[in-house]
Amino acid sequence: MERVAEYATLNANYLLVRLAAAVSSWFSDAARQPELALTLRRETTEFHTNAMDFAKRLLDHGFHAPTTYFPLLVPECLLIEPTETETKEELDAFVAAMKVILEEARVNPELSQYFAPSSSGSAFRRCRSSTRAGFAWRPQKI
Repeated sequence: MERVAEYATLNANYLLVRLAAAVSSWFSDAARQPELALTLRRETTEFHTNAMDFAKRLLDHGFHAPTTYFPLLVPECLLIEPTETETKEELDAFVAAMKVILEEARVNPELSQYFAPSSSGSAFRRCRSSTRAGFAWRPQKI
């Protein structure tokens, strides 16, 4: 298990270094984590393209969308968790996709603010459970 954690952390560090010039990492100790929390706060302000828009565009590029609503303290968060099995080629392709999406946001922000062709067309903007969780546990009567 220790080796698995080391490879996951190595992959996250690789992405952190490759994306450092393009987007901001939220945590200063990110190099010791098996995931990276990026903030797209600047992109949201400058280009009006938010983290959810980036996540949807990553789907269009064939990548699993990263978590966008956790941790809640990171504004416009992309929580990227590369696994230990990701190859360098897969990580490089992810970086290339992120850079393409960032350039699209700069040049044509409207491109990312659309409903993907495979979506139902409804305006899904936020994961409701992250902001209004209403779960309650009750013991079952036997």
